Amino acid sequence: MMVDKEVKALEDALEKIWNIAIRNGLDPFPVRFEIVPAAVMYEIGSYALPGRYSHWTFGKAYHRMKTMYDLGLSKIYEVVINTNPAYAFLLETNSLLQNMMVMAHVLGHVDFFKNNIYFSKTNRRMIDSASLHAQRISEYEFKYGRKVIEEFLDAVLSIEEHVDPDFFINKKQPSSKQASAVATSAYDDLWNLDKLKQTKTDKVEKKTERKDLPTKDLVYFIMQNSPVLEDWQRDIMAMIHDEMLYFVPQMQTKIMNEGWASYWHARIMRELDLDTKDHLEFAELHSSVVSPHKNQLNPYYLGYKIFEDIERRWNEPTKEEREKYGRKGGEGRAKIFEVRELDNDISFLRNYLTRELCEELDLFVYQLVDEEDWKITDKNWQKVRDTLVSNMTNFGFPYIEVVDDDYNRNRELFLRHRYEGVELDIPYAKKVLEYVYKLWGRTVHLETVVDNETTVYRFNGKDHSED
Repeated sequence: MMVDKEVKALEDALEKIWNIAIRNGLDPFPVRFEIVPAAVMYEIGSYALPGRYSHWTFGKAYHRMKTMYDLGLSKIYEVVINTNPAYAFLLETNSLLQNMMVMAHVLGHVDFFKNNIYFSKTNRRMIDSASLHAQRISEYEFKYGRKVIEEFLDAVLSIEEHVDPDFFINKKQPSSKQASAVATSAYDDLWNLDKLKQTKTDKVEKKTERKDLPTKDLVYFIMQNSPVLEDWQRDIMAMIHDEMLYFVPQMQTKIMNEGWASYWHARIMRELDLDTKDHLEFAELHSSVVSPHKNQLNPYYLGYKIFEDIERRWNEPTKEEREKYGRKGGEGRAKIFEVRELDNDISFLRNYLTRELCEELDLFVYQLVDEEDWKITDKNWQKVRDTLVSNMTNFGFPYIEVVDDDYNRNRELFLRHRYEGVELDIPYAKKVLEYVYKLWGRTVHLETVVDNETTVYRFNGKDHSED
């Protein structure tokens, strides 16, 4: 546990770090730092938000991360929460120099959270919302039984990533008066239970008038339209949907966010008055953060290198860049702030990952050959860039959309996988179909492509079939 002298040294360092960050143009929310033991750090890391509802998947994540830490195989230096004010948790076993770098890193994250356009609709009071969600779910557990709630959560969480990142643009939100009419969730006014009693004629008429299909927001669509869900189940789905919308911008900007934070912790630490010993410790720590990883992409490294490259190219444009793009030189800092504000990972890579960077970072495309060996299949920089972008589309998850909620005129649900060259994991997909059936209550169909042929898988509550 830190003694008062160490805490005072950390407070003094934070004041210097904050002043340097502001002087360099960063504009973060106020940040509340807390020093916590490893058990608390990994609990927050596994739940992603303090005070979140309980589910076995969070316990599984905690056990995995804490075991890795105990064995000395990995370490979380900090966790930062995107709220206003922001919250950041520092590991009490960190050295003073480590926590100084972590605080500089955090200010980069919080500046990104505040100013990137993809976070503009973020719920900045999400900790309060998550705590209220946890309380309501706990009340449902008391009323219906923990096992019932856990099994329902299993079904919802199987599709939690399938939300619409443009939800706030595409969906009409409830007014504050409507939302306060019934205090169970923010979506209560969006569904009308009477429509579940429509006649067959009404269904056909409704089918011809549907303007919300196809849709990729499975959670929201099923929450609204399932013929079998009860009010408390819709409420839980609304809570999960709300929390996923909070995480979506972070999923869209992982490389940029980590690169921006790494860029700024490096700049800020270099402006501090460090002695030789601290400089060496910082250099070693920094290199461990922004170094390439074997067999996987390090988002810190890639994002950091791209931001540095953007700044260099706009500061010192070539003759061709001056003539073709009108770059005047000396505009690097302004350009990276513009990129920080307007881009996400897809546009970031598509626009700023150059041939020179791909060669410098030794990026390549590889794939499994003969079910045993991974081999490099392409080093063309455009192919590398496009593959990275493709893997990030829809956060790296299959693009599944609802195309019909009255298939066979029997309220059956028809889903379609937008096949883009990568086949589904069929055993996994079949298990998810079982969960979707629990949420929809009617036969669920899933169209995809297997071996270059269109195939439809279905689950009717008892048996799987395909054609």
